[in-house]
Order: sequence, then structure tokens, then C-alpha cells
Amino acid sequence: MNRALRLIAQLGIASLATCNAAFGETASVVSIATPRGVQQGFILIKPDHAIASVILFAGGSGSLRLNREPPPQVGPYAFVAGNFLVRSREKFAAHDFMVAVIDAPSDQSNGMSASFRLGSDHAIDIGAVADYMKRHADVPVWLVGTSAGSWSAARGAIAAGRDGIAAGSIDGLVLTSTVTRIAPGSAFAKAFPDIASNYPDGVISMALPEIKVPTLIVSHSEDACEYTPAVDAQSLAKRLTQAAKVEIALLSGGDPPRSTPCEAYAAHGYYGIETQAVDKIADFITTNSKHAP
Repeated sequence: MNRALRLIAQLGIASLATCNAAFGETASVVSIATPRGVQQGFILIKPDHAIASVILFAGGSGSLRLNREPPPQVGPYAFVAGNFLVRSREKFAAHDFMVAVIDAPSDQSNGMSASFRLGSDHAIDIGAVADYMKRHADVPVWLVGTSAGSWSAARGAIAAGRDGIAAGSIDGLVLTSTVTRIAPGSAFAKAFPDIASNYPDGVISMALPEIKVPTLIVSHSEDACEYTPAVDAQSLAKRLTQAAKVEIALLSGGDPPRSTPCEAYAAHGYYGIETQAVDKIADFITTNSKHAP
């Protein structure tokens, strides 16, 4: 793996030997053609009576290397297999959410770079998945991203109503362990100078005032990753000037880390408090969905 890809993988990477269990009985691997002519794969979990849908964006490269042979599994060499959202997918489904865990599209064989996540092609693919979810369950669709996946979730919310995403197809946004700092001279800045120049404050530098939907910002008070400090949550919230509602959830505690600070099995990935984190997200989604029960 070259240096640039190692840096992408750092934001959300996990042990290769973990989290490769079979999905639940209602889960499957779906691949759809998007309007730009690529295949977009994702894990789909369908509860009996969905009250909302969540599209989950893992950090790192976002590449799940999905195995479509039964039982469907995350590929054994997927660096994001243990990502917080990937390993917590069944916890979201337990809240009666229909779940889509996004894989890298077919034209991004090495995974999704920050540049791709910020581009219009990615927005088009997100729109296609949102349309699929709406067709299969007439319930609100929320975008949920963690770490490098926060670029994707924010991009989809910004693009709602344009850039290939139909108006009204995105109902809410959740950003967890959001990328908010790219220090000059950092490894990421050296690998991706254009991103560092145009988005020095990470997601905060994006066109967040264009987001209209309710937004939850989740951070871990002990997140030691240099790109995602919890102290930046207030600055992130202040940029969401047009969002219907903005709330910050600052979590703490968990198990002792068994990965480096920017990887999945540390405070950055809510290690040991996954249930608490998902419950907080689910409560916000349920409370702020247009068709909440």
C-alpha cells in the first residue's frame, strides 16, 4: 500500500482479523447502477417495519470489499471492517432502521480518497442509494458518517436538491468523529496538498450553510486523533447556520484502546461505548424525523 493510501486508511482503519462475522438473517449485499454508470455496492439490512433509513459511511478508504457469496461478509482484507459504523450496523437495525453500509463504488478500486468524497460523482452515487432506500421504505433517510466518512455524509447533505440528489430525499445528517483539522505540514497535508489548501478545517471548510436538515454532531471527549478533536464540535455547529436543528453529543468513557488514536478501536471509534453512541444517534433520528412515530 502506498503512503497516500495508508493515510486514508488511518482514519477509520481496524484490525484485519476482526469484525468479519456474517450479517443478520435480514441482511444482504446490494449493488445498483448509478446515473454515472458505475456499480455502487452496500450492505442492506431490512427490519420488518422500518421507521427510518440510515446510510452509513465508514472512515478510512471506505472500501468494504464485500463478499457476495453466502453468507455475505465484509472482505477479510477490508481495512475498514472494524470501523465504528460498520461493526455497529446491527445496532442501528435494532432501532427499526433500514441500514445501508456504503462500499467504495466500482470505479474506486483502491478506496475513496478525500477528493472523491468531496466531488460530484460521489454525490450522484449517494443520491442513487437514497432513492433506492426511499423506494423500499417510505421513511426518512439520514446520512451518517464517521471520521473520513464525515466528508461523504456532509457532501450528501450539501448536495440535496442538486448534484444528482433529489430534493427531499435526504432528511437528516449525523457527523461522528468529524474531520475538522488538517494541520499544515501534517502527513495528510503532504499527501493531499489541494485538500489541505482548500479545506484547512476539514468538514468545517465545506459549504455547511447550505445544509437545511437536522444535524447531530457526535464527538468523544477523549478522541486523541489529530484530525478529529472533540473541542472543534462547537465550531462545526456554528457553521450549520441553516440547519433545521443542530445538537452536539459529547460522549466519554469506554474500553482501553487497542489501536492507535485515529483507528477504530480507540475513543475515536467509540470503542466500548458503541451501544451508547448508537442509542444517542437513534434517539436524535427518531425525534427529528418528519414521520417519527
